[in-house]
Amino acid sequence: MSRRKFLAKGGIAAMAAMAAMASESKAARAPKKKTPAPPPPPEKPPEEPPVTLTAVELNLTVNGKKISRTVPAGRTLAEFLKEDLGYAGVKIGCGHAECGACTVLVNLQPVYSCRYLAVLADQGVVETIEGVAPAGADLHPIQKAFMEHDALQCGFCTPGMICAAKSLIAKNPKAEDEDIREGLAGNLCRCGAYQNILAAVRSVSRAS
Repeated sequence: MSRRKFLAKGGIAAMAAMAAMASESKAARAPKKKTPAPPPPPEKPPEEPPVTLTAVELNLTVNGKKISRTVPAGRTLAEFLKEDLGYAGVKIGCGHAECGACTVLVNLQPVYSCRYLAVLADQGVVETIEGVAPAGADLHPIQKAFMEHDALQCGFCTPGMICAAKSLIAKNPKAEDEDIREGLAGNLCRCGAYQNILAAVRSVSRAS
């Protein structure tokens, strides 16, 4: 190969290399295309706050009287009867639905009014110790029997005990001793007058 041809070929190669470098440099300087951002997720509709009842309308019968009142949703039946209606015979002992002193009747069923919401008695018939006697009578036969058998003692448990006993006798007029013990098992007498209480309820059961 002659020197002239060698130089010619070398020049061509150098020019090709320079052209390639220029092309790469131009490509590097060219602005890069931006990848389009994904569309934003659809907005969630705002969550509606939960509905919280702050007051409820009560319509019920208490000791034979029609009552309509608006009370806080969390008000207990004991609070409603004692504080709103003034029935002092409703006693609150433990406040935890264990001793039974607060027992009243709702549709003739004994309930612990200290833990029973007033709203649950809506449209119902409620009886406290002030209303257990039959219409026109001063005392219920069970109340008389408690007096005759000295079943009262300090008297704090007596209202709930008599309400529970009335429900028991209404369901089982011929209740035996075991029935009475079972029916009054949810009511505690801290004075320990259980034998007198049993005798009192037994006398009414046998009399009926």
